[in-house]
Amino acid sequence: MPELPEVETVRRGLQPVMEGRVIARADVNRPDLRWPFPENMAERLSGRIVMALRRRSKYILADLDSCETLIIHLGMSGRMQIDQHDSAKFHQEAPIHQKHDHVVFHMQDGTRIAFNDARRFGAMDIIATAGVENHWLINKLGPEPLGNAFDETYLFEALKKKSAPIKTALLDQHIVAGLGNIYVCEVLFRTGISPKRKASNLSATRAASLVPAIREVLSEAIESGGSSLRDHRQTNGELGYFQHNFAVYDREGQQCKNDCGSKIFRVVQSGRSSFYCPKCQR
Repeated sequence: MPELPEVETVRRGLQPVMEGRVIARADVNRPDLRWPFPENMAERLSGRIVMALRRRSKYILADLDSCETLIIHLGMSGRMQIDQHDSAKFHQEAPIHQKHDHVVFHMQDGTRIAFNDARRFGAMDIIATAGVENHWLINKLGPEPLGNAFDETYLFEALKKKSAPIKTALLDQHIVAGLGNIYVCEVLFRTGISPKRKASNLSATRAASLVPAIREVLSEAIESGGSSLRDHRQTNGELGYFQHNFAVYDREGQQCKNDCGSKIFRVVQSGRSSFYCPKCQR
């Protein structure tokens, strides 16, 4: 599942070809993905100007000049493919099979942008822009980890109420929005905190150390184009490459990069694999 860095990478790739541009025509090639598409979706998108492209957690928000917002969730395998015939930067020499292009945006300048989703776990919805924060996918999300509302005081107070392991607590989208399994593993390694430690037992100092580490890891991943383990591609078709910087994730049995003499262990928590160094993380 794409996490915050992958979604932000896609948003940044779409920005120069969608923001401030006209959707000349939208093709909706099936009635649904994970859920049914909204009524008259093609008509509500066609002819509209994309006023702004935002991100909330793992959702891309396209604000339209009709005072409506298109909500895009990539799901497991969703990709936004850009095809600009005049630009080598975005042109696809070998595009993904078009039978999975479920929604296609034909921009006024000739750019073709396809939402391609082989597994159909993605989703789209259209809602009044003024009501986006009340949408059922968004209204219970915690603060953005790269935003000002997410600080040391907030996180310490939120974790004090959680009896779950810190790994599970940080994956709780009500506490902080957009964090996923990969980046929480990496953050906990950088801060020397065991994924098994009870969240409410963290001292104020150790809880506070998580905030800059979260921002650092996410920012580095965004600059690297995200992590491509299976399906994630940037909008130009290229792989992200943050996976080459993993310190613990998916490194079970390999030597700890801190040269502590220990190997990386894996434990399953809430159905997800946690990777950690038992010597460096307490």
